[in-house]
Amino acid sequence: MVAGPWDRSFLLPVGYAHAGIDDPHLHRRMTEVYLIARGTADVRVDQETIRVEAGDMLVVEPGEAHTFLANSPEYFHFVLQIPGLSPEEVRAERLTVPRARLGL
Repeated sequence: MVAGPWDRSFLLPVGYAHAGIDDPHLHRRMTEVYLIARGTADVRVDQETIRVEAGDMLVVEPGEAHTFLANSPEYFHFVLQIPGLSPEEVRAERLTVPRARLGL
């Protein structure tokens, strides 16, 4: 099987992105594990800005507000979502948060 950007047929959803998106939110039930394959990015998790680079792994736990602030042009990451939820469940458990929650 070959996986695309969001192939939910896996028991553990795996996705990838060529850029981090500035979209402050949190997940009520889901943990996201980012595996940085190339480049660098600045990620805001709650009140802390974290610089990630190729070879790093960033774990965002349920309830932690997060967003990407910037990334290098060659940036690329994989993301795992745990537990594996249906697309409908992912939408339902995702909560947009104000930038102020992140101290932005």
